[in-house]
Amino acid sequence: MENMKHETEHSIRLTSPEMASLWTSYQSDTMAICVLKYMLEEVEDSQIKTVFEYALELANTHIQTITGIFKEENFPIPAGFTDEDVDLTAPRLFSDTYWLKYLHVMTIHGLTGYAVALTTATRSDIRDYYTECNRSSTELYNKTIEALLSKGIFQRPPYISTPDKVEFVKKQSFLNGWFGDRRPLNSVEISNIFFNLNKDTVNRALQIGFSQVAKSNEIRDFMLRGADITFKHIEVFSSILHENDLPSALRLESEITNCIVPPFSDKLMMYHTQILVAAAIAFFGAGMAACMRRDLAVQYQRIITETQLYAEDGVNILIKNGWMEQVPQADDRKALAYI
Repeated sequence: MENMKHETEHSIRLTSPEMASLWTSYQSDTMAICVLKYMLEEVEDSQIKTVFEYALELANTHIQTITGIFKEENFPIPAGFTDEDVDLTAPRLFSDTYWLKYLHVMTIHGLTGYAVALTTATRSDIRDYYTECNRSSTELYNKTIEALLSKGIFQRPPYISTPDKVEFVKKQSFLNGWFGDRRPLNSVEISNIFFNLNKDTVNRALQIGFSQVAKSNEIRDFMLRGADITFKHIEVFSSILHENDLPSALRLESEITNCIVPPFSDKLMMYHTQILVAAAIAFFGAGMAACMRRDLAVQYQRIITETQLYAEDGVNILIKNGWMEQVPQADDRKALAYI
């Protein structure tokens, strides 16, 4: 009976969300393998290296599992990224400190993606796979934060006083932002602002580093433009925190070396930038939805619009260079009717 049930479940086709999750995971994990291999060639700290080795082991396991599912489904294996997209002999581009903070942020992105993948999957084997991805990525997240704490380089979010009692909002002025007295930030707003600010510091350093090593002038200009945009976002978020006498995130530009030899292909660097930009838009949106001051919502909206325009230009560069693999899409019934 168990074998029959297993065979029946595996004869069910992949749904579009399952297909999307597996395809996206394949792209991200093949990219991660390239980046992690390079990291392991450059990292000197033994504790940090152990964390990266675990991350690489996970990424390789993911690719093996997804490839097996694709073969069972007669699904074409995506091109993704290969050893041609990384130069393991390239000099160090970032310090150990930066790479550890980078991996910490990327693990947060992975956990977010795996949660969505699990909750949109139906087939038991796909749910089992993403359940394991969530478990192992949580372990990786804990390893990164423990390493950051032990090295004394993890910046805790701002502290605020513990409330004395339960209170309820009594005035509409609670929503004020532009006019009248502005109330202090609440803990939810602080959490989202600091979270997005912290990720922006990692993203900006990556964009500057990529600008130093990009082969194409077009890619170099795109990275520098992104660094300028991210700088403005850092200034906005930092000023909001400072207005409330709260600390902002530490900057990471000093963790970039003077390397000008590209460790990664322009294709990989463009794709990497695009997935970080897409994630940023999603997290900015979450921050806007959770804020309760009108001025904060307007700031988020402006930042999202600016980031979306930048992302669109990035997509155009990928398409122009033939680097944008097409996501599986629905059949065009009208086009099929006229074949």
